[in-house]
Amino acid sequence: MSNQKTLSFDGVTQYTFDESGIHFVAAINQHKAKQHQVKIVNLTHQTQRNIFESTVQQIGELALSNNGRYVAFTTGSLSQKRDAREYQLHTIDVVSGKTRQPRSEDWTLNQYSSLVFSRDSERLFVGRVPQVIAPQTLVEYSDDSSLFDINIITGNKNLRVWHGDDPKIKPQQVKQYQDELKRTYLAVYHLQADQIIQLADKTVPTVNYGEQQRYLVATSDVPYQKMSTWAGFFHDVYLVDVNTGRKQLILAQQPSDAIPTLSPNGRFLRYFQQGNVHLYDIAQARSYNLTAKLPVTFADEDHDYPSHAPGYGFGPWLADGSGFIAYDKFDAWQFNTSSHTGFMLTDGEGRKQSVQFRVTGQVEDKQPSTVIDAQNLLLHGYNERSKADGFYRIKVGVAGVKSISGDNKSKLSLVARAKLSEKILFTKQRYDLYPDIYSGALFSTDEAIQLTQLDKQRQAFDWGTAELVQWTGPDGKLVDGVLIKPSNYQQGQQYPVMVYYYRFMSQRLHHFPDMKINHRPNFAWYANNGYAIFLPDIRFEIGYPGISAVKVLTSGVQKLIEMGIADPKKIGLHGHSWSGYQTAYAVTQTNLFAAAVAGAPVTNMTSAYSGIRHGSGLARQFQYETGQSRIGERLYKAPQKYIENSPIFYVERIQTPMMIMFGDIDDAVPWEQGIEMYLAMRRAGKDVVFLQYEGEPHHLKKYPNKLDYTIKMRQYFDHYLLGKPAPLWLEKGEDYQEFSKPS
Repeated sequence: MSNQKTLSFDGVTQYTFDESGIHFVAAINQHKAKQHQVKIVNLTHQTQRNIFESTVQQIGELALSNNGRYVAFTTGSLSQKRDAREYQLHTIDVVSGKTRQPRSEDWTLNQYSSLVFSRDSERLFVGRVPQVIAPQTLVEYSDDSSLFDINIITGNKNLRVWHGDDPKIKPQQVKQYQDELKRTYLAVYHLQADQIIQLADKTVPTVNYGEQQRYLVATSDVPYQKMSTWAGFFHDVYLVDVNTGRKQLILAQQPSDAIPTLSPNGRFLRYFQQGNVHLYDIAQARSYNLTAKLPVTFADEDHDYPSHAPGYGFGPWLADGSGFIAYDKFDAWQFNTSSHTGFMLTDGEGRKQSVQFRVTGQVEDKQPSTVIDAQNLLLHGYNERSKADGFYRIKVGVAGVKSISGDNKSKLSLVARAKLSEKILFTKQRYDLYPDIYSGALFSTDEAIQLTQLDKQRQAFDWGTAELVQWTGPDGKLVDGVLIKPSNYQQGQQYPVMVYYYRFMSQRLHHFPDMKINHRPNFAWYANNGYAIFLPDIRFEIGYPGISAVKVLTSGVQKLIEMGIADPKKIGLHGHSWSGYQTAYAVTQTNLFAAAVAGAPVTNMTSAYSGIRHGSGLARQFQYETGQSRIGERLYKAPQKYIENSPIFYVERIQTPMMIMFGDIDDAVPWEQGIEMYLAMRRAGKDVVFLQYEGEPHHLKKYPNKLDYTIKMRQYFDHYLLGKPAPLWLEKGEDYQEFSKPS
């Protein structure tokens, strides 16, 4: 308080301030004393009073309007267990003292019901439920006769029924059960009209909160829950009237990553669909394609999946709803919501310089930040050629871009922007430069002040250097990769090479390698021990992910051999998860690699296709048909493609020693995939070792296991690439034994 006086309250379960900081309200629940109160404090006048108190009602959620006039809270009877407790909404006008309890016959509140006032203090958004559902309990055996009661006996069964028409398969239901218990459906209470309107329901369960006074955007995945098993995720998009609750379908079966956003004035929706940016005029009930006649595409130009390419996203709206910013691959565009025309804010410099421009540094609160005409904006620019970052400036409504950072050999990342001044915090990093924090002006980093000196710790170590490598791939297109040279590099000398990859890796050119012990090789550690590290980009052909990877890997390694860097007899290959699959497949198609490590690989697409991703409970079918595996067809329509892309069917070709690693509770890839490959290679007499880390998921979590895998990985490559003696575990294996806990 301004006079340094301190107020203290016991038993506070929630509290909040209004926007001015004058009013403070607290929910107090003192169970032993049977005191349950809502207390409001005026910090200016230093007064306090109870606006609600009870001995039998628990205070639940609490909210205070921005203007400090209205308090909202929920209460529930202590005579009911919390899981079964029904709550009641209360609103109090602090000025008049008037109390209301909005309610309806069809909806109620539970322990998870949320309360949020609109910024203008006109509306209160409430999460409601059709009914409070208490968790079921097992029927207990009470006497001898109950031991023979068929209903009691079967009531203690452990059963999950999988029905063919279930919208979600049972593992998905299990994983989402707690979230569904906590799900509430948004309603709005209009304070002046004393009217509560239900906005969301079980048919259209999601309403995106916003400050718009007439419409909000609502979505429903209900019609597509079953097909999501194989086709991916879609939503229907609605406009819901805040005053009536009426819902109007705007878009059907829209990809879940392309949900429209509403203009600040609530008059327009912008969205991406089938390669173009669209505008929906709510008053006219009409959509306009804003980009169909423009000379560039707004769809992802690097999309290599068997699905529609997504867009590059949107920048901020203009505050008055007159326009908005959107992106193609490189440039930022400004579109007008009245004329339906657009122009390049960055004046084509993005595509000309291969720089991807994106607005950054906007201050956000509850709502996405907006901009005004003629406002200067900070841009982040990523140069696709040099892989470096820069900061730039544009002005809303004016074509043109100006560079404000002179460093084009580093990765720059905005950390924070001050709300009340034009100051920013950012980091600058390279492979050989730790990302220390700098402070600078919003539109000029020339006088930036370095705030941390953590790179001094790295300078005592030999680190190696990173450079960009480019070569012509098998399809005649240029491919990028990162070459990290060893710390003792000498021109003309050949080195063992560690190849690590996933999909696109060249953007890591200026990334500082975190000194972590995890599922991948530690780049600086390997470079300091005489290895070169190669990080190639991989581009895929739909239907042929395995051979696509092999073609790029072999052509990239051949480039290093031609450069005189790589010893052709000492090339190691390492991948995890998706690149673990690529590694397992690559060694069936080429003998280029002296040794390979595959972490958590899919090895048999035919058996993995109808498996479960245990982390999410989702079936894996969509991943193979339209997702990462890129097969593009269902298994029983194109079985040969699944066989052709599965390493397990080609184990007899393998001449490369391979180590497989899995955690045996892997929540992304069934660890049985590793067993299949191990048993197949073992039966074929191939050089294989399998590391099973007990109780570990897709990425190792326990430090002893991570350290052990890191050491074994180095020992493995050191043996096969550097000729060092094989450790005992690799030479002879380890017999199973059990360990007792220390007494």
